[in-house]
Amino acid sequence: MTKNDEESRLIIAEAGAIPYLAETLYSSSHDSQDNAAATLLNISISSRAPLMSTRGLLDAISHVLSHHATSSSPSAVQSSAATLYSLLVDDSYRPIIGAKRDIVYSLIEIIKRSNSPPRSIKDALKALFGIALFPLNRASLIDLGAVGALFSLVMKDGRVGIVEDTTAVIAQIAGCEESESEFLKFSGVKVLVDLLDVGTGSSERIKENTVGALLNLVRCGGGGVMREVKEMRPGAVEGIKDVMENGTAKGKSKAIALLKAVEGGAKKWDFAV
Repeated sequence: MTKNDEESRLIIAEAGAIPYLAETLYSSSHDSQDNAAATLLNISISSRAPLMSTRGLLDAISHVLSHHATSSSPSAVQSSAATLYSLLVDDSYRPIIGAKRDIVYSLIEIIKRSNSPPRSIKDALKALFGIALFPLNRASLIDLGAVGALFSLVMKDGRVGIVEDTTAVIAQIAGCEESESEFLKFSGVKVLVDLLDVGTGSSERIKENTVGALLNLVRCGGGGVMREVKEMRPGAVEGIKDVMENGTAKGKSKAIALLKAVEGGAKKWDFAV
């Protein structure tokens, strides 16, 4: 009923059903858990405030996510992660959700687990992206192990859309001072440079995300990152030029700025975008 009927979502929210739906997320019945999670997701599309004002809602979502490998149904995990992403559209909720380290940790664990369903990984990545949009959440993501998990996905998972979504999160996390040492620890710059190389056949979206990640690293990092970026192979430079010529307006702007850094050694403040 709530999937395609916006009015019914509001009616359910105003009727006081949200606390009961949240409580049902703790149910041992997968059917009950699935229905509650799906209903909460549908409500979140147009009635975010009633959800966020419901005491215990985020704890209930955390419960589902933290048991993704055991008692929670895959469908409920996916709906719960998607609900977070829907809530994170409102930028005022990003610091609140990002401060729930148990939620962030569980999302990272979902993408780390090799046999997580593809849909669970994609929904977890979207939620992590929404969390990373708030700059002060990025250090926490790094502290909880997001960088290693994300680069592992890039290197090991070639499923359609996964690398695109993963590099989108990487690009956001790169935009903080703590990113440099963590990215270097996991050879992140080398992985990103490989993705840019025209020989790898990366999609346009992957290349744009990669350009954004490298630019953020150069802007926020120090000499170590700059040295690795400057040592890019010609094929990677061609990848940057491809984004500069064929990317979106935002992608072109970032590619121009990154190319200046690579070819001209511009100082950090010369190429902010």
